[in-house]
Amino acid sequence: MTRTAAARRSLPTSPFRAQPVAPIENFELGDRVSHDRFGLGRVIGVEEGIAVLVDFGSQQMRCLSPFAKLVKL
Repeated sequence: MTRTAAARRSLPTSPFRAQPVAPIENFELGDRVSHDRFGLGRVIGVEEGIAVLVDFGSQQMRCLSPFAKLVKL
């Protein structure tokens, strides 16, 4: 017998409450951003919902969605 994957539910009083999902940030051309490892940069390309291309001065990097280490300034 196999089980299908189902969404887990938790009771409102449970101490093991599910972590809230952070909304995915939207970036536009020209936005200033900060990356944990690469520092400050500017968005030079946007692929809606997939990735953004960021120019960090010394290099260009394509950051995939969700943008965990990329913050809009």
